[in-house]
Amino acid sequence: MNDAEIATTQSLFRDVNERIAESAQRIEGTYAQFVCECADSTCTEQVHAPVARYEQVRQDSTHFLLAPGHSDQRYERVIDRRRRYEVVEKFRRAIAARVRRLDPRRYA
Repeated sequence: MNDAEIATTQSLFRDVNERIAESAQRIEGTYAQFVCECADSTCTEQVHAPVARYEQVRQDSTHFLLAPGHSDQRYERVIDRRRRYEVVEKFRRAIAARVRRLDPRRYA
């Protein structure tokens, strides 16, 4: 998988989670079942996390919410590890640039 495919896959999962977060906030939910934002396009893992934590993750376009063990140290580093989820940061320049461009909040 090349850098563009990795960034696109993870950005698509992030877009799904944006809708999940919006729905949870509308009903004033404190937790939600997010989809894992890893680079595996076939991943079906769900991530149970606080909506407030998801919002913190979304403050940086290069950060993603993953199921434990789904990170790939070739292009991301774990910056927060919890029992039910991990937060990763993209460090490979091409991937980081693309996920920033694909961030729906960039234009909000």
